[in-house]
Amino acid sequence: MAIQAMQLPLPDDISVAGSNAPQFDPEAAIGEQLRELRLLKNLTLKEVSEKAGISVGYLSQLERNHSRLPIGVLKKISDALGVHMNWFFQQRTDGDASERDIVVRANNRRSMSFTGLGITEELLSPNLSGPLELLVSTIAPGADSEEYSHDGAEAGVVLSGTLELWVSGRHFTLNEGDSFSFKSTEVHRCANPGAVPTKVLWVITPPHY
Repeated sequence: MAIQAMQLPLPDDISVAGSNAPQFDPEAAIGEQLRELRLLKNLTLKEVSEKAGISVGYLSQLERNHSRLPIGVLKKISDALGVHMNWFFQQRTDGDASERDIVVRANNRRSMSFTGLGITEELLSPNLSGPLELLVSTIAPGADSEEYSHDGAEAGVVLSGTLELWVSGRHFTLNEGDSFSFKSTEVHRCANPGAVPTKVLWVITPPHY
């Protein structure tokens, strides 16, 4: 799921040189990971931006955590860098190694926060090598996703808060305890219209991240 903070500027509105844009989600470090991986693969900003179909300036902003990072853009950059999106989930090496392939303890979840988007994903699946992924999204008040689609199918349940959901143009408002299911190939969008964070449990097959 891709979430963007509605008050943030669009990539085309961002000026790289002398930008006064603040540092969003400094703990996420996705931008730093993007830059480190690009340099590790000995690729220039121009090479990656051309492969991903985005501007050099926008990619530079992303690497410095100066601009929002929608899930669709991260997918394009991941493809350009030759990695799966799950590469950006923060690895956790603590915990009992003998159970790590089956059990995920609550305090040992791998997580990923998207720069400036007001969303954090926590991976509940032990890994993403199986037929499905299980994760919890925490969506900040006012956050709104961009429309996108991908292969597979997904279902979920609202654990707390309110979720607005659009699937192929149809609009739904879901509250705590409400659930949903749809083909991921349908264009979909989510938003949190409330004043408190919304938590959603997702099941996606095959794994999207």
